[in-house]
Amino acid sequence: MPDLHTSLSVLVGVDPVLRDSALTGLAFDAPSTVTVKHDLLIAESALRRVVVDVTGVVEDETLPLEHACVSCCVREDAVPTIARLAATGRWTDVVLALPVTAEPLPITRGLAAMCEPGGELENLRLASSGVVVDLASVEDDLLGDDWCAERGLALTDDDERGVGEALATQLEQADVVVTSGTDATGSGLVDRLRGADSRRVDGLHALVVDQLAAFRHRSETAERRAHPLGARGALAPGRGPAGGTDVDRSWSLELTSSRPFHPERLLDQVEELGTGRLRSRGAFSVANRPDSLCLWDGAGGQLCIADLGTWDEVAAGAAPHTRIVVVGAGTVDEGEALRARLTAAFQAALAASDEIADGGLAWLGSEDALAPWLGQRAA
Repeated sequence: MPDLHTSLSVLVGVDPVLRDSALTGLAFDAPSTVTVKHDLLIAESALRRVVVDVTGVVEDETLPLEHACVSCCVREDAVPTIARLAATGRWTDVVLALPVTAEPLPITRGLAAMCEPGGELENLRLASSGVVVDLASVEDDLLGDDWCAERGLALTDDDERGVGEALATQLEQADVVVTSGTDATGSGLVDRLRGADSRRVDGLHALVVDQLAAFRHRSETAERRAHPLGARGALAPGRGPAGGTDVDRSWSLELTSSRPFHPERLLDQVEELGTGRLRSRGAFSVANRPDSLCLWDGAGGQLCIADLGTWDEVAAGAAPHTRIVVVGAGTVDEGEALRARLTAAFQAALAASDEIADGGLAWLGSEDALAPWLGQRAA
């Protein structure tokens, strides 16, 4: 019979060598641990699964997939494999490594449901999601303009994500952040992005499976971290000053207002606010669609804005507002200058009080400048 206390943890990263090194350490840490690694072979529409424990390679198979994607790989192979391994009673801790650059939340959301009574993995406990990062490369990975496809890390044929987008979501959503190497700025960037309730483990040598298994993954916590209203603040307790220093050059800036953006002026300022070596994330309101909660999500020069629904539906009644948290790196002077420019652009994009005094009625019937990005207004 399987051990009802068998833990299941999920591991992600943007560096395949670092991910594999972490897995090897976990597999050799304890005889009761088994690791399951998946890699997508896009050109072949196939999946490679490698299962390892302290004795070595247990399985190494390449399987055809009807659709080579992360969700298919989990649904069609990871879940039955994990169930089969757990049923042997040979291991008490299972670590699932997702394809490199995969976002953890969609997978942990599905696994959490399967670990509930009656689910395919009901005899397992979803313990944690973890991300492995190299501090020396975090700055370029997070803030640079490389695309996943350029590094051979795309998850689909049409994957247009930047490496920064992939890494940012991994850091922001993880329960456990495992670092490798040393770099003060990389360390600062990690701490500015990771969840306030996440645990940080420094050094692959310090990572043991108990640190992953000790967590009890909470879906609601993961959802909150991923929500645009959950973006980390600029002066989070214990996370350092808003501006960088000569050693740690990371900095953060919180741009906030109770006023919405003016649609045309937002377009005028969007390049200043959303491009460059920055990670920016948050939610905003726009004057000509006052009920809409809109997403702001940028990294490494790429920016996504979208209409997520009404504030009542998405934010549980929170008052409409505009808030963007920006993270970057540079010398003290560079950081001060850039934060000043961002602040000025943000203020310039906001609607004035007299422009929104009528609740947005002035824009009824007028052309919506943001429709190509946010879709058509409801009214």
